[in-house]
Amino acid sequence: MKYTRALAFALLAGATVLGTGCSVIRGQTSVGGYVDDTAITTAVKAKFVEDKTVDAGAIKVQTLNGTVQLSGFAKSNAEKAKAEYIARNTKGVREVQNNLAVRP
Repeated sequence: MKYTRALAFALLAGATVLGTGCSVIRGQTSVGGYVDDTAITTAVKAKFVEDKTVDAGAIKVQTLNGTVQLSGFAKSNAEKAKAEYIARNTKGVREVQNNLAVRP
């Protein structure tokens, strides 16, 4: 009886983990798409850190289905344009929505 209960609990826990482990965020088409979007976000952020003209800490990057959204603050129009350029030229990016506000 003890073992049956433990086995049933283990199976239920395993089914729960498998069922929810593959879930994706709303609007995401697949787990693979979610992984790709995460890789794109990471690549864009890494390029921001490498580039000395872009303040990586002031810019938030979100990706959904290959569309990168930039939000936050830039110190100049040149920094805003450079951030968009970097994001646009990152592998896997289909579109960039530049919502950065220029704030001196």
